[in-house]
Amino acid sequence: MEADPVLIRPKPEQGAQGVGRVIAYVKEAMLAGRLQPGDRLLPERDLAATLGVSRPVLREALRGLAQLGLVETRQGSGSVIRRPSPEMLRDVFTFTLAADRGAVEDVMEARIAIECQAIRLACTRAGPAELARVRAALDGILATVEDAEAGGRADAAFHAALVAASGSQTLMAMHDTLSELLLVSHVARRRETLGTKRIRDSLAEAHRDVFAALMAREPDRADATLRAHFRIGDELRRERLAEVPRTTAG
Repeated sequence: MEADPVLIRPKPEQGAQGVGRVIAYVKEAMLAGRLQPGDRLLPERDLAATLGVSRPVLREALRGLAQLGLVETRQGSGSVIRRPSPEMLRDVFTFTLAADRGAVEDVMEARIAIECQAIRLACTRAGPAELARVRAALDGILATVEDAEAGGRADAAFHAALVAASGSQTLMAMHDTLSELLLVSHVARRRETLGTKRIRDSLAEAHRDVFAALMAREPDRADATLRAHFRIGDELRRERLAEVPRTTAG
C-alpha cells in the first residue's frame, strides 16, 4: 500500500523551495492586486495542490507569513491576508541589520536621501498642523541640549516630524522602519558631541536653520540646509572624538 504523498515529509531543500514558492505566490498576488488585506486564501488542501507543495510545507510558510504580520490563520475559517503593522516591519528591519556593526552608520547615510526628499515635498505640501508639529519638535530640541538621552529622542522626533510634513506615506513608512536604529544613533551622537557650549549652540542653530528654510517654503534652500546640518553634525562629532585622547593623555 502506497503512502499518501501528502504525508511524506519533503527533503529539507525541497521544503525550503516549497516555502519560498508559497511566499512568492502571496507576494506576487499582493503586488498584482489579486490579494488585498481582508481577502481569504484558498482552503489549505486547494492552495497546496495549486502551488504543488505538501500541506506541512504550506503550513510552515503560512506560519512564517503570520510572524511577519502578513497572514492571520483563524481557527475554522482559514487564512486571511493582513495589512502588516509598521511596528512589525520596524522590528524585522531592526533585527535584520542589528547583527551588522556598520548598520547604524549605513542607516544614517540612507536617511539623508529620505529626509532631503521629504523636506522638499514638505515645502510645498505642509499645512499649519504639520508645521506646528515641526515647531514643537524644535522646541523639544532646544529644551534638551544638556541631556544626551532626552536630546537624542527630541532630535529623532524633529526629523520624524519633517518627514511626516512631506505627506508621503512611502517616505514616512521607510523612515519609521529605520526609526529604532536612528534613535540609537541620535543618542550616541549626542553623547559624543555634548560637552562644549560651541557644540550646543551649533546644534540649536542648525535645527533652527532647517526649520526656517522649511517655513520659507524654498525646496532648494531647505534641501541644502538639511544636507549642511548632516555634514556639520558629522564634523562636530569627529572634532569631539579627536579631542578625547588629548584630554585623557593630560
